[in-house]
Amino acid sequence: MDTGVLEAELSKFVGIVKRLRKDCPWDRVQTHRSLAAPLIEEAYETIEAIEDGNFDELRKELGDLLLHVVFQADLSEDEGHFDLAAVIRSESEKLIYRHPHVFGDVTVHSADDVSRNWEELKRRETGRTSILDGVPASMPALQRAERIQEKASKVGFDWPDSVGVLSKIREELDEFEKAETQEEREDEFGDILFSLVNFSRHQHIEAERSLRNATRKFETRFRRLERLVEDSGKQWKNHDLAELDTLWEKVKK
Repeated sequence: MDTGVLEAELSKFVGIVKRLRKDCPWDRVQTHRSLAAPLIEEAYETIEAIEDGNFDELRKELGDLLLHVVFQADLSEDEGHFDLAAVIRSESEKLIYRHPHVFGDVTVHSADDVSRNWEELKRRETGRTSILDGVPASMPALQRAERIQEKASKVGFDWPDSVGVLSKIREELDEFEKAETQEEREDEFGDILFSLVNFSRHQHIEAERSLRNATRKFETRFRRLERLVEDSGKQWKNHDLAELDTLWEKVKK
């Protein structure tokens, strides 16, 4: 990487953002809050590019994320809070502090050691009182459940293997079947999902991505099913479930 080129491109980019915020009517009225939802959308588009292995799209989506970082920092600078240099400086300081095995004299033997040290250093740095602090409540539910479980696991509160988790899933299913009210069913169903996430974690499967892929697969197959129904000349209501199931098996092939 040519640092001179990088510095020139970053400086040019920051200048473009500053001019947009000055001369573009749309950019002028944006706020931290108005850009929150688009930021999440760009993050998901980046994830999609990664999962698709599309590096051309990944380059573009990373640029969109960079735009949000620079835009938010420029907004904050105008408001007298901080500027982009402060963002970069604070992140650099944090990375050095949380990697004493690289920038200091701490010895680690595995990625797990690094992860445990990271969490402990972060807890000291932020003054958090619980190992579970710092997991945003706004995260997707499956992803948040997995992160909460990972944090608890780092202090030894975890099943030793997936066998115990499977037993827990069966227990939760049994409790769901015994639930009598809607409130009880919702509560027990949440326990089932939480246990399934725990099982996926022990199997080294990312629950959020796994469900996203399954939904995408269903969507692709259902769209094919729609075409078959349309080609049949019959409306959906004129197909019984057995006929639809036959067509479904066809699209799966």
